[in-house]
Amino acid sequence: MAGGTDQKIPAGVIERLPLYLNVLIHLKQDGQGTVSSARLGELTDVNPAQIRRDLTHFGSFGRRGVGYDVVALIDRVQRILGSDHTHRLVLVGAGNLGSAIADYTGLRKHGFIVSAVFDRDPARIGTRLGDMVVRDVAELERVVTEQDIRIGVLAVPPDAAQGVADRLASAGIRVILNYTPVVVRVPASVTLHNTDPVQELLHTLYYLSRREGVASDG
Repeated sequence: MAGGTDQKIPAGVIERLPLYLNVLIHLKQDGQGTVSSARLGELTDVNPAQIRRDLTHFGSFGRRGVGYDVVALIDRVQRILGSDHTHRLVLVGAGNLGSAIADYTGLRKHGFIVSAVFDRDPARIGTRLGDMVVRDVAELERVVTEQDIRIGVLAVPPDAAQGVADRLASAGIRVILNYTPVVVRVPASVTLHNTDPVQELLHTLYYLSRREGVASDG
């Protein structure tokens, strides 16, 4: 995997690394040179002991009484995640959601470049989305192949999700971020991540309900 280690890393560790990275980048922007695990814990809501355990999977970090060097830790976590270099992606769907994704500055900050945007609506094809021209989805396979793109983002109407996912996989896409509420199927060679905001809110509501004593377990 990225970062120069081939050991089996628990999925929970990998899921927390982007959280640490976001906080570290903000600390760097604020001019912070070092940060303790206790401070990272406060900013990420992760137990400091858990943070130390997570980082030990990848080597020795920090010094007792001094903390972690922010810039050095950013560099290390980026290399672990593979975000120390740019990754091009294609975005399918130029509606309100697609436009918001394309305009999100956090993508570029973490090394993700939207290389092409596609849509099937004749009214959108040929219009500009930021510094890109929306392409006809009929060009999808050709562009993915020519630019050797491996990441695709689905922001299409639900009825189009599975068909577009099939086309992305066939064209060589290996990671698909699905922003639709539809459960799509992909080959084993493709990693699928569903980011339906309703599901995320329902997940959060579970904990909110228990905190306020509204829900019960049956």
